[in-house]
Amino acid sequence: MELPTPTDLKQRRHDLELTQSELADRADVSQPLIARIEGGDVDPRLSTLRRIVNALEEAESDVIRAADLMHEHVVSVAPDDSVREAAHLMEQEAYSQLAVIQNGIPVGSISQSELVHLDEDARNEPVAEHMAESFPTVSKDATLDEISNLLDHYKAVMITEAGQTVGIITEADLAARLS
Repeated sequence: MELPTPTDLKQRRHDLELTQSELADRADVSQPLIARIEGGDVDPRLSTLRRIVNALEEAESDVIRAADLMHEHVVSVAPDDSVREAAHLMEQEAYSQLAVIQNGIPVGSISQSELVHLDEDARNEPVAEHMAESFPTVSKDATLDEISNLLDHYKAVMITEAGQTVGIITEADLAARLS
């Protein structure tokens, strides 16, 4: 077993948005001990370190991540698909917007509001000529707070792994999870 450094412990605590007091309560140790361990002033006993690590792991399991919320099946169109195809897919799936994905990589988005004003000739044009910017991307480890902040400004969030699309989260997914 590789032991975490004081910096590792402090970083994990910060990532979980825990105060030293909250971590101390969860690990059943004192807050000053947490401060001294994080400061590198004291080497804790292995049993104390184990309680702290267990408390951090338990706190991490309480955090809702993108992987917990995402839909792995992403309904999308390609940039060279016609606007007509995109409109038909939106109607068929009852979606108001779609991700535009090329070779697994999100490259844009298209929504009904962008299609409403197009004339009949434009419906035969490729999606690439009418698409908007791509939805923001996050990893599977992104937290509910991070996703929620993005959804305040965008209609969806794409989940990517090594640049490839692996899922999507929309405002409706978030609302369903929180209800």
